[in-house]
Amino acid sequence: MTTRRNFNTTVLCLTATLPLAACSHLIPHQAVQAIDCHAHVFHRGLPMPDKRRAPSGYDAPLSAYLQQLDSHGMSHGVLVQPSFLGTDNRYLVDCLRQQPQRLRGIAVVDTTVDAAELERLAKAGIVGIRLNLVGLPNPDLRSAAWVGLLGQVRRLGWQVEVHQSAGALQGVVDPLLDAGLQVVVDHFGRPDAKLGVDDPGFQYLLERGRSRQVWVKLSGAYRNGSNGAGEATALRAVPLLRASFGLDRLLWGSDWPHTLFEQTANYTAQREALDQWLPLAADRQQVLWDTPVALFGF
Repeated sequence: MTTRRNFNTTVLCLTATLPLAACSHLIPHQAVQAIDCHAHVFHRGLPMPDKRRAPSGYDAPLSAYLQQLDSHGMSHGVLVQPSFLGTDNRYLVDCLRQQPQRLRGIAVVDTTVDAAELERLAKAGIVGIRLNLVGLPNPDLRSAAWVGLLGQVRRLGWQVEVHQSAGALQGVVDPLLDAGLQVVVDHFGRPDAKLGVDDPGFQYLLERGRSRQVWVKLSGAYRNGSNGAGEATALRAVPLLRASFGLDRLLWGSDWPHTLFEQTANYTAQREALDQWLPLAADRQQVLWDTPVALFGF
C-alpha cells in the first residue's frame, strides 16, 4: 500500500531533493540492462562561456540523474558535455570518475587540445567528442588543425557526435566519414519543423545508413518542431531510419534535463515514446542495450 509518507518521498526523489540512499524504494528489484545514451549534468555555479542554451535557476547534478536512471529502470548512462560549458570538461570528468562502471562521456574539445589531455579524458571514461553546431557555421574539418585532432580521435577509437540542422549535416558528416570516423547524429538529425522527413538533409542522412559508420539517436523529438510537430516527425522517421540503418545503428537517449524544454518535456514521456516507436520488446532491447553497449564500451 502506498502511504502518504512514501508518496511524498517519491516526489522528493524525482525532484532530486533527497539523497540517492533515501530513494531506494524507486530502484527496480531486478536491474534492467538498458543504456540512456544522451543526458547532461551541470550546476549553476559552473562557468558557462556559451550562453546560447545556458539554463538558469536550477541544477542538474549527477545525483539527480542517477535517480532518474534508477526510477526508470536504466542500468547505464552516457553524459554529453553541454554546449554552454564549452571545452571545460572538469565537471563531466568528475561525474564519470564517481561512476566508472555505470557511465561513459562525450567531451567537447578544441583543435589545440594535446594528446596527453585526450589520454586523460579517455582514462576517465570519455569515448568521443561532440560537435554542437546548431546555429553555427560548419567548421572546415579538412583543415590541418581539424585533420590533426580527428586523427587523434580515430586512434583512440572514439566517435564524433554531431548536433547540426539536417540541411547542414552533409558538410559535417562527409568529412568525418572520409576520415574513417564513427559518427553519431543527435536528435533524429534535426530535420526542419515544416519539412519533417521530407527535409533533403534528412534524406541525405538516410543515405548514409549504408556506410555502416553512422549511428542515429532517437532523442529530443520535441526539438524538431513545436505543438507536436517534432513528435509527429519522429513517428514517421523511425521506420525510415530502421530501414536505412538497422536497429544496430539506432540509439535512444532521454535528453535529460531537456534544456530549454524543461516545462514541457520529462524523462518518463521520453522513455514511453520509445515504446510507441518500437512496440516489440526485442527491438527495444537492441536499441537500449545491444547497440549502445558495443558503441560506448560498457
